[in-house]
Amino acid sequence: MAQVPLRRTLWVQSRAALSAWWPVDWLFTGYLLAVAALVLLFRNRIPHAAWLLGLHAAGIALIALCARPGAGTLASLVFRHCYPLPYIFACYREMSILIPAVRPLDFDREMARLDFALWGAHPTVWLERFHHPWLSEFFEIVYALFVPSVLFVAFLLWRRRRYADFRYYAFLVSLGFLASFVGYLLVPVRGPRFLLAHLQQVELRGLWSFSALRDALDFLESKQYDCFPSGHAELAVLAWWSARRIAPGVFAVYAAYTLCLLLSTVYLRYHYTVDLAAGALLAVALLPVARRFYGYLGPKPEEEFTL
Repeated sequence: MAQVPLRRTLWVQSRAALSAWWPVDWLFTGYLLAVAALVLLFRNRIPHAAWLLGLHAAGIALIALCARPGAGTLASLVFRHCYPLPYIFACYREMSILIPAVRPLDFDREMARLDFALWGAHPTVWLERFHHPWLSEFFEIVYALFVPSVLFVAFLLWRRRRYADFRYYAFLVSLGFLASFVGYLLVPVRGPRFLLAHLQQVELRGLWSFSALRDALDFLESKQYDCFPSGHAELAVLAWWSARRIAPGVFAVYAAYTLCLLLSTVYLRYHYTVDLAAGALLAVALLPVARRFYGYLGPKPEEEFTL
């Protein structure tokens, strides 16, 4: 008879513990578990599979540790609000290990054929006629500002003390990044600057920061299969849409920036236009899905968001 109250107590305690989790905690935990299962399945192909599994376990443990009831310390609160950024970067870098082992192929030729069928030319090659060092410099700076532009919306929300909106935006952006990573794995694409290099007649040249920015981005991105769907198009659209609730001026600036970013990805030969279309469509699809998903995973009534 004593077992019944004990089981009931454990059940109540478990529910209380899980109710303290934020939607973004569930999102990353689910993603890490799913990828860990993939690593386990292909452990004989994936280098350092045991280390990857250990890192996934540690990542989930950190989330659980800081999300537990009573963990209201300043350190845990800072971690819970900021951890999506390093987690996203780690998950992105992990793709450079997983894709060659799990999906050792690419779809660049298919993307190039679709682009050519759509435009009657390869857009990156056709745009050579507009090449100018000033334009290359401008577009490389625009391209390099991609991550800061996404984070700046979060900064504005935090500065205005719209903490519920900040948490929802963190969830939306995290969902966008993780969805694009799944796309990279399903449809590995490196980009036109590799496949179509032999067709390019003009070498891209900038002025002051062009080469340094390009080399830095190559180092950070590991020259991996990260084109389809375009995370740049997807996250730029999500940031632009979220900016509409901050101020009309911010929304207008983000609209202009998004257009310039999309142009830069093709001019700089990072993306096919079909990648951009896929990324933009994914963003449009995620906007209503994210709201339902976020509500299902449990924001409290006092944490209503307006984005």
